Amino acid sequence: MPSLRHIAVYVEEPKAGRFAWVLAELEGDSWRQLDRSDSPVPSYKTAMADGLLALQGLVDDLDAGPRESDAPARSDAGESDHRQAKRAAPSKQAAPGKRYFGFGPAQ
Repeated sequence: MPSLRHIAVYVEEPKAGRFAWVLAELEGDSWRQLDRSDSPVPSYKTAMADGLLALQGLVDDLDAGPRESDAPARSDAGESDHRQAKRAAPSKQAAPGKRYFGFGPAQ
């Protein structure tokens, strides 16, 4: 089985009272940003829930976790498949056959 990827979800506060999620992956001794929210939201809870949903979108099997073969493909413009899909059809529901984890759906 491919190795488990080390992906973190964290929340930044780009301006007071506005929160944005970030996905980062450990590569060697440093972290590389995978994706981030398009715009900040008014609560930490919502930002974290949205970030967990973004992470969930990267995982084929939530029981096995994110594996090396699940790496998001990059387009020629360097945009992740997740960001492309989110822009095309934003949703706060789990993909078919996937269960929620963490905070579950943001409301």
